[in-house]
Amino acid sequence: MTVVSVSMPEELLERIDTFADDHGYTGRSEVIREAGRNLLGEFEDARLEDRELMAVVTVLFDYETTSVEERMMHLRHEHDDLVASNFHSHVGNHYCMELFILDGDLEEISTFVGKIRATRDTVSVDYSVMPVEDFARNLG
Repeated sequence: MTVVSVSMPEELLERIDTFADDHGYTGRSEVIREAGRNLLGEFEDARLEDRELMAVVTVLFDYETTSVEERMMHLRHEHDDLVASNFHSHVGNHYCMELFILDGDLEEISTFVGKIRATRDTVSVDYSVMPVEDFARNLG
């Protein structure tokens, strides 16, 4: 197995080590391998391929981190054909939430979510994906 070096904040490393201990993993490498497999597998769902999809992406970040807000605005404009709606709200005393409603295919949504996740200083990124026809069927 190849050995790699990864930089991460000390707090995250401590959380990974605690998680590994609490859940019976052999160590942090096993946790990181599983997280990588899960991340790569998220958009490999054959049921989502070749279908029009809706996605909701929620991003939480510290409002003092203006670079995140600027990046969200840039991505919103860069993917104007994908972003059906965008909402910004203040949450608590120090946070902002950016909500994106997307309408597109699996590759477009995957690319957008990947760019959001790659944005430094986000607190959390959460999303859900659903085929448009399934959503319409659930409304009726």
